Amino acid sequence: MKHASLTLVMATLFVAPSVAVRGDATAPHPATNPASPTMLAGPWVPEDTHALDFDRLPRVPSLHAVISDVHAPGSSPSTVDKTNGGVNQHNYLAHYKDKFWAMWSDGPGVEDRVGQRVKFATSADGLTWSAPEFLSPVPPRSGPDSPHYGTRTDQGFRYIARGFWQRDGEFLALASLDEAAGFFGPSLELRAFRLAPNGETWEDAGRVFDNTINNFPPIKLRTGDWMMSRRPYDYKTTGVHFIVGGVKALDQWESFPVLGSASELTAEEPDWWVLPDDSLAAVFRDNRRSGYLYRSFSTDDGRTWSTPVRTNFPDATSKICGVRLSDGRYVLVSNPRPGKRDPLTLAVSPDGLVFTKMLYLVGGRHIDYPHVLEHDGYLYIAFSGGKQSVEVLKVSLSDVDAVAMPTEPLLAAHDTHAASGTDQP
Repeated sequence: MKHASLTLVMATLFVAPSVAVRGDATAPHPATNPASPTMLAGPWVPEDTHALDFDRLPRVPSLHAVISDVHAPGSSPSTVDKTNGGVNQHNYLAHYKDKFWAMWSDGPGVEDRVGQRVKFATSADGLTWSAPEFLSPVPPRSGPDSPHYGTRTDQGFRYIARGFWQRDGEFLALASLDEAAGFFGPSLELRAFRLAPNGETWEDAGRVFDNTINNFPPIKLRTGDWMMSRRPYDYKTTGVHFIVGGVKALDQWESFPVLGSASELTAEEPDWWVLPDDSLAAVFRDNRRSGYLYRSFSTDDGRTWSTPVRTNFPDATSKICGVRLSDGRYVLVSNPRPGKRDPLTLAVSPDGLVFTKMLYLVGGRHIDYPHVLEHDGYLYIAFSGGKQSVEVLKVSLSDVDAVAMPTEPLLAAHDTHAASGTDQP
């Protein structure tokens, strides 16, 4: 077993009264006001949310562990090194049969080159993890002996980690497979691997859906159907879809487009959650680099979606992860500083529509690809450091509740940052 070091990050607490959400005139509603841009509100929020001082956000205590690290010896963990070391990113967590499970993409070079595979590790407490092992096989004709290994070319293939799925008593791990030239190749497919009865190895469970890469594993709707996002290989022109089904068979789904997701914005890495009235809210990173999240709603269980609208929630053009908690609240982990994937923050919403609290989790370096798991009163937040390490924070929900937001706008001095990168999955 590899025993990761633990670091306690202490909180900076602000004493403030309850935060009031903006008036009804701007309040979003899936049916009556889907075009509302309001997604972040409170006396601490500047009118221009890009002017928010992200470094002065209140901090929450956390325990920190490193699951895997493939930085080159002596290299700086604060930068993305595209020459030395390997890649560790696309992090996902689950809790199954009294264990925490982590999976991620692992490969040569940095980001989705020929020969990339999926690895996994397990933990009894979410902080001390087993040595990483391969979950997926070598991609077709793309092993270390291939002349294309470690390159970007359509002559070789890669796997990309896509999350865990507990379905009908089985524990599945999802991974996409496609050519490694760009994002994505025409052979793109979403596949599943099944945890074997021995609880230690994985078996190929087959194709889940053709021409598909999801962003997070499926969530069950009120109808009993499963739903997850779908990007086809040509999604940059055809837009983002959601697929609904997965009940009768692993590979039986219907696909429904989000109209406007390729015209109103360049929608990327969609996430979604079920609202208290069983409507659905979806949020999208905008690869046109507007610096804001876009949002769309569905009131018919994912069959049709409102036109995506730019919200006032700032974003670094980076992957986000939102989760509905067991107490009905919602959390969203993201890189909100426009143009820079630093810091990683935790936002909290009472209704899944407007977030009224934002807390600083970790920063001072390149951090991205978050995934959030709630378990026994804690949030476990996986993320990638410099795209070369898989790390996790353990955060108590009681500590989140104890932190109050400031009563005045957190305004920052004028700041400019470098572009955040053009990674896609």
